[in-house]
Amino acid sequence: MTQRVALATVLDRLAIDEVITGYAVAVDDGAWSDYGALFAEDGRADYRGAGGIEGTAQELARWLAETMRLFPVRQHLIVNRRVELEDLGGYPGDRAHVRADYLNPMRLGREGDTGVPTAPDFVTGGRYTFEMLRADPGWLIRTVTVHEKWRRAPSV
Repeated sequence: MTQRVALATVLDRLAIDEVITGYAVAVDDGAWSDYGALFAEDGRADYRGAGGIEGTAQELARWLAETMRLFPVRQHLIVNRRVELEDLGGYPGDRAHVRADYLNPMRLGREGDTGVPTAPDFVTGGRYTFEMLRADPGWLIRTVTVHEKWRRAPSV
């Protein structure tokens, strides 16, 4: 691997990391147009592994906008990112596979809430798999799939 290829690989990894971080921030901030902009034109998301739906990025943005109203306080943490860049005989390609663990503490909105944040009462953890695609504007999400491993919900 030449120094030029090594540098390109590092730059690709940083750019992919920026997309994954942007994904978490968009969901936490309810920035649904930012969320959609992270996806390729035919990008899809599959949240069925966490009790959600599967569809286009636009469909998921609408669904998330409605669903996340239940959780006025949320903080998405995406960690342990493992990036596998497509290898074209020693040169990076235009595709990447990312596996990353997540921890997602949230607080349910309740009638009579004072608006003062309290400790989260709904927490999930699991793993994302992202299929990434290099496009004209940079790296984009082709698909994202949620694999929830555990959940702690309020007792009723």
